[in-house]
Amino acid sequence: MFTSHDGLCSIGELAERAGVTVKAVRFYSDNGLLPEASRSAGGHRRYGPDALGRLRLLRSLRTLGLPVREVRRVLDEEGDGADGVLEDAVAGQLRALGSQLTALRWREAGMRLVLECPPGERADRLRLIGAVTTPPSTAPLARFWRGWLPPRMPARATAAFLEVAVPQPPDDPEPAQVLAFARLHALVTQPCPGSEQPQPEAHRAGGSRAPAVLYAGLAQAYELAGAQLRRGAAPRPGEELDSFVDAYASAYGSRDTPAFRRLLTGQLAADPRIDRYWELTADVITAPGGQPEPTPGTAHDWLFAALDAQTAAAG
Repeated sequence: MFTSHDGLCSIGELAERAGVTVKAVRFYSDNGLLPEASRSAGGHRRYGPDALGRLRLLRSLRTLGLPVREVRRVLDEEGDGADGVLEDAVAGQLRALGSQLTALRWREAGMRLVLECPPGERADRLRLIGAVTTPPSTAPLARFWRGWLPPRMPARATAAFLEVAVPQPPDDPEPAQVLAFARLHALVTQPCPGSEQPQPEAHRAGGSRAPAVLYAGLAQAYELAGAQLRRGAAPRPGEELDSFVDAYASAYGSRDTPAFRRLLTGQLAADPRIDRYWELTADVITAPGGQPEPTPGTAHDWLFAALDAQTAAAG
């Protein structure tokens, strides 16, 4: 309770009690966050007993970094809904802070990358990493794949493929991972020779369902092959290869026969490759010094090697 005869206090007394500046109290009042009880005869602001608790809450919320609009939402809510609004506001601030921390870590790793490289390479490194936002965006990679995938690919199938084909940048990268992601960004944003990106033969398979069938089957085959890659297993026939061949056979409306496997081997050998993309992807998602993480590209190569060996052995 304030000591004045009317139970009110001046702006200076309120600021002193709350441990903030008079300027801060005036700012909150002017923005409608801290209502005045009245004005003195001389026009000075007067505040009631509730103002001190409200001001301390204001200070705490601002200390957490909540913007004024979020502080207003928390203060305006009363009853059971207040905790939910506060929880949402703090969660949103945590997400924003996490993004800021990730950006700082990428900047730090980028600076180390420039500092640790030979002087003659620093200008090129700066240009390379300077083209990437911090925190890095995967939107250019997604655009690359949307232009490469079959035009009739259903949205759900496209989203499922992008989830495995577009690497998520680590929150706390090493310089080598920053360099790999910057090179990946440069790879997908550079002009493509000719009028369009080269497409695999399977993208011309007939039927509106063919692309979705193909990539759903390939996703399953790649997952199975990825498990073998993590074990260090050599390419071989088995469930993984059967799933791989079945994906193509289903897309073409064909059956998995020895003749189809021979045709598929020749087709896949002639298809355009984007090995560099998958090499850089593995560098981005693999912790430095760790065993390379499988990618759809390495899984595809493992499966093709198994198919090629099988068809060659069959004559």
